[in-house]
Amino acid sequence: MPITNDSVFMPSVLTFIGIPGLEPVQCWIGILFCVMYIIAVIGNSLLLIIIKYEPSLHEPMYIFLAMLGATDIALSTSIVPKMLGIFWFHLPEIYFDACLFQMWLIHTFQGIESGVLLAMALDRYIAIRYPLRHATIFTQQLVTRIGVGVTVRPAILVIPCLLLIKCRLKLYRTKLISHTYCEHMALVKLATGNVYINKFYGLLGAFIVGGLDFIFITVSYIQIFITVFHLPQKEARLKAFNTCIPHICVFFQFYGLAFFSFFTHRSESYIPSYIHIILSNLYLLVPPFLNPFVYGVKTKHIQDKVVKMFCSKHQA
Repeated sequence: MPITNDSVFMPSVLTFIGIPGLEPVQCWIGILFCVMYIIAVIGNSLLLIIIKYEPSLHEPMYIFLAMLGATDIALSTSIVPKMLGIFWFHLPEIYFDACLFQMWLIHTFQGIESGVLLAMALDRYIAIRYPLRHATIFTQQLVTRIGVGVTVRPAILVIPCLLLIKCRLKLYRTKLISHTYCEHMALVKLATGNVYINKFYGLLGAFIVGGLDFIFITVSYIQIFITVFHLPQKEARLKAFNTCIPHICVFFQFYGLAFFSFFTHRSESYIPSYIHIILSNLYLLVPPFLNPFVYGVKTKHIQDKVVKMFCSKHQA
């Protein structure tokens, strides 16, 4: 591809456009995202506090829930402050290396969340299929290893993506990123030359982390439903099914938004860019925002601890 006079060699600073076409209302969109972020941080922090200080919740299911809450806080924090700087304070610039670091954080936390959802599905499968052996299978040592594994896996897989951008992509058509955060394909599309390897590895990494997790989670819940429907007692079936409802809701909202974002990105020639960018932001913000509500409403143990916490403070 020919090099034009407008090409930039390894720009040190990039500039976010934000949401193209919606610049006049970005400040109002920022208010919505800020409210969602504050609620997400407060709700997930409350979950972490309850799980930490309540010994009866020190079980694999709630430990994985605590990991999910911590990941949600980190994921939303990695994008919202800079996004609000773009929308409210007209601070769109970001250093190139800082952009790569933000990309690493976002994709790592996305991968961790996907891995935690898989761990939660496997935990529920063992708890329902082999209830008497659950405690001996999901030991504290195994839970620790799973936590380390779901953290290290995406953190390592994302690194080649960054190296491919840093080492292979030298010339860029523009320094303007049509997005609110450093998303892999948004940055790759700025470069000139052969970017197919970057695109291929991005898709491969997404399949290894998200695609395989989605397949295994789906298979786990199918096996769970089969097991539940074969339980002899109606009360046991209802109890088993109720323990899975929060996980299923979180699973659908996480992967549902992921698929919408993925397909709008692949169909961007037919869908306005602002729709793709808004969906991309919602994909990262909605799960952290809704997860505390889902588990708070659908998990009786957490409901009881929240009521107990606020009632004791009121009486004091």
